[in-house]
Amino acid sequence: MQIPGFHFGLGGVPFLADAKTRSINAENPRGEKAGGAKSVPDQGSAARDLGKGWKVTPCITLPANSTTTLAEIDGPGIIQHIWITVEPKAYRDCILRMYWDGEGTPSVEVPLGDFFCNGHCTRANVTSLPIAVNPSGGFNTYWPMPFRKGAVITIENQRWEDIGGFFYQITYAQTAIPDNAAYMHAQWRRSNTTREYPEHLILDGIKGKGQYVGTYLAWVQMSDGWWGEGEIKFYMDGDTEYPTICGTGTEDYFGGAWGFYGPEGREERFSTAFLGMPLVQHEATRVPKFGLYRWHIMDPIRFDEDLKVTMQALGWWPNGKFQPLTDDISSVGYWYQLEPHATFPAMLPPCDRWSR
Repeated sequence: MQIPGFHFGLGGVPFLADAKTRSINAENPRGEKAGGAKSVPDQGSAARDLGKGWKVTPCITLPANSTTTLAEIDGPGIIQHIWITVEPKAYRDCILRMYWDGEGTPSVEVPLGDFFCNGHCTRANVTSLPIAVNPSGGFNTYWPMPFRKGAVITIENQRWEDIGGFFYQITYAQTAIPDNAAYMHAQWRRSNTTREYPEHLILDGIKGKGQYVGTYLAWVQMSDGWWGEGEIKFYMDGDTEYPTICGTGTEDYFGGAWGFYGPEGREERFSTAFLGMPLVQHEATRVPKFGLYRWHIMDPIRFDEDLKVTMQALGWWPNGKFQPLTDDISSVGYWYQLEPHATFPAMLPPCDRWSR
């Protein structure tokens, strides 16, 4: 049986499926059949001389300190593509949440920009398989997001002002979902590492059966010198002191080598299907910033009971010893699991999410 959204590449394209395609945006907020382009233009509309059906309501405004429901979908089905664009000021001040099958707490709770690998309120183009960010600030995700009873997607504007010009399109298929299909999850965390404990916590307290599928890091280099010697570690299924899976260095985990250095003798941008560093920002008057992603699509990290993921922050002392770093690190961990999921930590307030 071909399930729309559960295959990558062209191999499944010729095969028909017993599914119906629907799409939600400001012109059809319920995704209803024959429900699009019904808005009537007023005298302030750019379509006032054209009438209905001519791009009357292409976007919405997110009111200050309020939550807007972008999609409320009856199941069963699978979300196949989400496209969003808005000004960068919304990237950290707006929280994207996704709820599956009537759950009371979200399975996805991430600042908007970080979910799409734009974690520094700075636009960075991304060319990868599940997430693509195109000029200028066109956010796209192709992570398959199945649900059985229903799906709800919201965006909370925690800024002190309204945010206008919020464009979105959510495309999904109404179709049966196999029993072994797990639910999409994503969680955001931020920490300032210390000399005493130079480690960032990506995920902890994950309970249940699932598979880890991706990491995004927004790294602010507060320490001098090279910043990428630390290892990623995956503790799973009862691991305590020692992890089952351990990396060999930050640039190694993200598919690079030797400090990501290019011809100019500093970190070089790259973006590929499964891993990349689309943001490298060096400015004379600001601290360096980096954005990195790694998708475990071909190599998911499978766990049966529990999962914890950490990333060390290490550089070098001049004497050849590792230097514990005091850096500012934000992350998104992406994984699929069967519900119910463990409670997420409380989201930091906007002032503590502010990107320098």
